[in-house]
Amino acid sequence: MRGPLLLAGALLALMLGAMLAKQVAPGSPLAAAQAVLSQARSLGWTGSLVLGGAQTLVALSGVLPAALLGVAAGSLYGLAWGFALASASTLLGAWLAFALGRSVWRPMVARLLSRRRRLQDFDARIAQDGWRIVLLLRVSPVMPFSATSYALGLSAVSARDYMLGTLACLPALFGYVGLGTMASAGLDVSVAGGKARALLLIGGAAATLLLTIRLGRIAAVVFGQPADALQIRPAEVQVEPRS
Repeated sequence: MRGPLLLAGALLALMLGAMLAKQVAPGSPLAAAQAVLSQARSLGWTGSLVLGGAQTLVALSGVLPAALLGVAAGSLYGLAWGFALASASTLLGAWLAFALGRSVWRPMVARLLSRRRRLQDFDARIAQDGWRIVLLLRVSPVMPFSATSYALGLSAVSARDYMLGTLACLPALFGYVGLGTMASAGLDVSVAGGKARALLLIGGAAATLLLTIRLGRIAAVVFGQPADALQIRPAEVQVEPRS
């Protein structure tokens, strides 16, 4: 029980931090992000901890648009260090959200699935696709980043496949950091920003189409066959023990 409680406590602390940020810079998410950026500038290199914590909070809770802090990281620290900081913080937030969903709520979901063989088999087949499903979810705009992390934590997808598929979010993040780096150098980013948005829309649409097709095929197999033909039996459900 200690591990899940620590994760829940960390999430609560981050949520309280988000509430405090809104009090410091009320009015809009942009105002809150500008306050974080101003604070990071005033702290010099120590500000990287401020920005890294904010990026982790974004990935964990979805309080602010992730693109906004990616641009801020590039503006403050340049392409190399800015991307390293933003990507590490984003992956940390994604892992915390997944770990919280997996350790606290997944056992309950597994027990519910054990009484619904078709849903149990659907969950198992999603896990077999593993990182491919995660990759498509990360590129598709169907679900917010943090909501996707928690949902995958509730599924049977392995932690390895989850983190491998989550790497698909990094190219877009690299683009946002690059825009911030260009803006800090005084370059016009309107054209580059427009091209980046177009690429994201095209990639997101393609990923959504592929995701819909794949999930539709899995659902057709699972729900289109007799219950006694399903591959997974209720007794085979694995409920991960809590640490």
